Amino acid sequence: MTATALDSAIFCDIFSTLQMRRIFSDEARTSYCLEIEAALARAQARVGIIPEHAAREIVHQCRIENIDFARLKKQTERIGYPILGIVQQIVELCAEGLGEWCHWGATTQDITDTAAILQVRAALELVEQDMDAIASALADLSRRYRDTPMAGRSNLQQAVPLTFGFKTAALLAAMQRHRERLAQLRPRVLVGEFGGAVGTLASLGSDGLKVQAELMQELGLGQPDIAWHTLRDRIGEVACFLGLLTGTLGKISMDVKLLMQTEVAEVYEPFHEGRGSSSTMPQKRNPISCLYIHAATALVRQQVAALLEAAVADHERSTGPWEIEWIALPEIFLLASGALAQTKLMLSGLEVDVDRMRALVVLFGARRRAGRETCAVGRERDGAEVGALPYAARRSGRGGGVGRRDLDGHRAWRRLCWRRSRYMRSMLVGMTCRLRKCDVTPLQRAGDFVKRMPGSCTSGGCLPRPGPSLTILPDGVSL
Repeated sequence: MTATALDSAIFCDIFSTLQMRRIFSDEARTSYCLEIEAALARAQARVGIIPEHAAREIVHQCRIENIDFARLKKQTERIGYPILGIVQQIVELCAEGLGEWCHWGATTQDITDTAAILQVRAALELVEQDMDAIASALADLSRRYRDTPMAGRSNLQQAVPLTFGFKTAALLAAMQRHRERLAQLRPRVLVGEFGGAVGTLASLGSDGLKVQAELMQELGLGQPDIAWHTLRDRIGEVACFLGLLTGTLGKISMDVKLLMQTEVAEVYEPFHEGRGSSSTMPQKRNPISCLYIHAATALVRQQVAALLEAAVADHERSTGPWEIEWIALPEIFLLASGALAQTKLMLSGLEVDVDRMRALVVLFGARRRAGRETCAVGRERDGAEVGALPYAARRSGRGGGVGRRDLDGHRAWRRLCWRRSRYMRSMLVGMTCRLRKCDVTPLQRAGDFVKRMPGSCTSGGCLPRPGPSLTILPDGVSL
């Protein structure tokens, strides 16, 4: 029986991946605990803490097939932690009472934390593989569309043009920074824990640090400079890293689904038969990966916030905050793996409509040029005064007026901008006609110039008319 989307037989491969679920499964976690107990026995035998034949017997019995999981469940519920239940089963399996040397000098949190770090190490390898694939896809898109013009968008409004390759290159740069963060955090995060009851290794006397060093060498982990039982910045850092990474994935999904809108239709997720179909409206092609990415990344951020509560731990062994990590950390990795997999799938087959991008750039071209040309006028006049003119013109179509004192600045701005755009010309006509005693003759001459421009509709060079969703423009400007 399953109860959540992460372990659902239907949804599990949508919101996570099989490889990541294996790492955080009961079997994998228990295997890591057994690996640590075996490594501890070998390390202590080398240092001379326990007999070598005892170490060999412990190592021989530290196998996952020796664990009775039904019994371990009952032991964990009774004791409160799974480690003692694992140790008890190993002790019983060892011959001649040699299992009594198992777990010597260690404490439950030593094994639990170190097992968590081993899980993190394996999980980060999967994360890195997906990051590399996503970076490669973004690099390919950046190269392929480096010269493909499209409308830049500011506050969901069309702004100045850029290229689609530039847009994807910005995302690629973010992924590169995440790759740098991953490389930098590994030495800090991939550090084991072995400190005993309160972190002082007192039960092992002067050999404590030797055993610790040998153990970490066995496991391929860094040796801690001091115990970190209640100093949870290592776990917090990897969680925050995944929060940042999935934030970028969420940004990618947001842009793609906005570009998939019927009114825009510049980009589409890869097509698969039936994918994105509507049960009611057969003409629709809904985004799918974007939706799953958005949901997964939002939950990652929520779980990161929950996990950071574990940082506020009491004294040398916490009473409650630590257990937050048991719940939050696996879910963060599972949800991140789902978002990474969906992003990789989406970008690897992203469909880009180059003609549509170019058509929208031409359609709204002069409106976007207004920003550059307003700056040119602003170098000669007061920037705030000139910058207010196109805004005032925009408002004038909705009943706003402009005073006579704006006339000079309006004319200066008009000379640079209006001969290039039917849309801008319409705004200026509406604005100028609201001025008292204004002279619209220069505007009509500018309009005549627009009509003679190559590519204008009246010159016979107009692009095919876009779909019906683009036939209505702000302020009643018609196509």
